[in-house]
Amino acid sequence: MLTLDAVSSVVDGETHIADVSMTLEHGTLNILLGPTLSGKTSLMRLMAGLDAPTDGRLLFDGHDVTGVPVRQRNVAMVYQQFINYPTLSVYENIASPLRVARLPKPEIDRKVRDAAGLLRLEGMLDRTPLELSGGQQQRTALARALVKQADLVLLDEPLANLDYKLREELRAELPRIFAASGAILVYATTEPEEALLLGGNTATLHQGRVTQMGPTLEVYRRPVNLITARTFSDPPLNILPVAKHGPTVSADDGTVVPLGERIAGLPDGRFTLGFRPHELSLRPSDAATGVLSTPGRVAVTEITGSESFVHVEALGQRWVALDHGIHEVSPGQTVTVHLDTRRCMVFDADERLAAEPIVAAAA
Repeated sequence: MLTLDAVSSVVDGETHIADVSMTLEHGTLNILLGPTLSGKTSLMRLMAGLDAPTDGRLLFDGHDVTGVPVRQRNVAMVYQQFINYPTLSVYENIASPLRVARLPKPEIDRKVRDAAGLLRLEGMLDRTPLELSGGQQQRTALARALVKQADLVLLDEPLANLDYKLREELRAELPRIFAASGAILVYATTEPEEALLLGGNTATLHQGRVTQMGPTLEVYRRPVNLITARTFSDPPLNILPVAKHGPTVSADDGTVVPLGERIAGLPDGRFTLGFRPHELSLRPSDAATGVLSTPGRVAVTEITGSESFVHVEALGQRWVALDHGIHEVSPGQTVTVHLDTRRCMVFDADERLAAEPIVAAAA
């Protein structure tokens, strides 16, 4: 078990990590989700022992390892920018941690070839990294981490350089493989979709702070605050500022927003509705109540083939609607967008979750 106890890191007066506390259990997958420069890599470096915290403690299985360097820990780390030994063959790159551990040659050979088979490297074992593509070099680094059988495995956007098919396969395989070893697996990503595909637990990061941590679907469906909801939405979260006066909720232009009984217990004042693009549609909703239908002006349409992202300006906001199929709408065209407000998250003036969706957000 790895425990971070009020860990902070300040470098040259700049706060990289601020008061992070979390506990990671053996055999679990733990995702660090956040945009670039949110603190994911900095936090991993503290976990690994590459950097020492300015404040706080790190404990592994109850032992204080604060400041213990990485070479004295059983840790494996793979970065998006892969690191291999350029003069060694792929075979020797993968075998290097096993030789350091002085394992018997037959066991080294078996482990290397098993890892190479999993990562589609069987025919490349005699090559050097300079003879490989970027994706093949990344797979070599992953194979080396796999055979090391580390207590803590840190993967920093490890699949970014791989082709789509292999990336999808490894997303399914890597958590299972490392979990079977009993390792604590920490996986950093900027992509909410990848976090949902991987499952496990997710910690959302913003400016060096963990805004929420828990089971991935729980964090996605019930973010405790607006910044967590924004972090866990791609395309960006749609928002609508509203005001509550008695039983009536309205947008800034006076449009009534039918939120129903779930806001009855909330005080009068300002709130923010948050909803993801797939919860805003160009198709009329089949919900009997709670639907907000409003005209919007199309700004741009992105067609992926199976889906359309339609950017619209409505009620003084810029929203993205995600609909299945192809919607050939032109910039400047007026469309009607439909929002089932039962799917909206309601945040108070302090951006804390004040009311959960009645209908759970789709994953």
